[in-house]
Amino acid sequence: MSSAPSSPSSAPVIAELEAIVGADKVRCDEDTLFSHGRDWTKAWEPAPLAVVFPRSAEEVQAIVKLAKRESLAIVPSGGRTGLSGGAVAAQGELVVSFDYMNKISDFDPIDRTVQCQAGVITEQLQHYAEEQGLYYPVDFASAGSSQIGGNISTNAGGIKVLRWGMTRDWVAGLKVVTGNGDLLELNRGLLKNNAGYDLRQLFIGAEGTLGLIVEATMQLTRPPKNLTAFVLGVENFDGIMNLFNRFQAEMDLTAFEFFSEQALQKVVAHSGLPRPFESACPYYALLEFEKLNDEVEEQAMALFESCVEEGWVLDGVMSQSLEQLNNLWRLREDISETISQWTPYKNDISTVISKVPGFLQDVEELVTAEYPSFEIIWFGHIGDGNLHLNILKPDDLDKAEFFAQCSKVSVAVFDIVKRYGGSVSAEHGVGLLKKDYLTYSRSAEEVALMRQVKQVFDPAGIMNPGKIFD
Repeated sequence: MSSAPSSPSSAPVIAELEAIVGADKVRCDEDTLFSHGRDWTKAWEPAPLAVVFPRSAEEVQAIVKLAKRESLAIVPSGGRTGLSGGAVAAQGELVVSFDYMNKISDFDPIDRTVQCQAGVITEQLQHYAEEQGLYYPVDFASAGSSQIGGNISTNAGGIKVLRWGMTRDWVAGLKVVTGNGDLLELNRGLLKNNAGYDLRQLFIGAEGTLGLIVEATMQLTRPPKNLTAFVLGVENFDGIMNLFNRFQAEMDLTAFEFFSEQALQKVVAHSGLPRPFESACPYYALLEFEKLNDEVEEQAMALFESCVEEGWVLDGVMSQSLEQLNNLWRLREDISETISQWTPYKNDISTVISKVPGFLQDVEELVTAEYPSFEIIWFGHIGDGNLHLNILKPDDLDKAEFFAQCSKVSVAVFDIVKRYGGSVSAEHGVGLLKKDYLTYSRSAEEVALMRQVKQVFDPAGIMNPGKIFD
């Protein structure tokens, strides 16, 4: 375990931080530095100067102004569930944690909006919405620990993008503290606001490099009714796309996911969940819809039967209860947690939906040839063109050597991404892990403009430096 305990030269800064937030809200102990100086990536050892826990926007402003004066880099810390190193503090930075800024307030039933401090847990907002008879639809495996500020900073997507879109689509307003320590209130919850540039959109997905999100006005919607899921076994990836096209043409799907037999085996062994059916199939599609009435159920079954007749589906099951629905979803949602024990090297890539079959085939041929001794786990969000490629580390291989081997092959993977006009980061952000590959998805002109935008909001360069680009 690595840490960067405070030195005598940092003592005055620590004292000033304690004066801002209280002595009990500034921590330099080894355990806190380690836990709050990292995210779910395991490629970097955390080494922050200290971790500070503000409780208000005013305290965040004071912290940023102090950091600017002292030329002290800041790394924002939310639920630390990121997968690209965006929340890693490995160079003596000051970590600003939003764990104590977790209040929900100002619910408006007419506008269907609610104000959330940055540290509100995703699941906390989901439960709050349910209590109001409403729904917050952005959902993913880390909903129980990820925080709204981090979700916004990475424009988190997840499993319901097909129907409800990304986090960006649910942010009605933001309060942010810039690298100058200025507090900006952006958009104020308005649905229609064409009075100049929408600066709110710049901070969504910026990974804390422009400033710190301290509060968000989030939009809610009506809850879905009687969600029902199919898990269908498929012989090949063309079959999955045929399924998607057939169902999408006839029904309003809320989700369409896929995973491989290797992924299913890992989850079943780890969780004890039953297989969806006895047949073992190379791939599985999980599709979800609202079963509003008997006619919808009959339509879904007719589509399923037609896909079987076409030879696209080998076997399948449809949920008959909420418990079965949840268990079928766990077969997909438990994959990341299950494979984490193998220190996976992850690629989060995307292209337009129509190009997914050729995209997957080209990537799979490459990694199978380059990783003959590595286990490869596929899953992803077919409904939005997002594929997750996971390479599992062999137990007897050193972590550094494993990541070095995977990084070399990633260049070839990203060459394919570029050829298909795709993204090297569909939903996990760039952070440290992918900044060397940013130009595979963004032109040199775009990156130059990004740097200029950062300079405007963070002229001293203290906001999460080294993330997205150097």
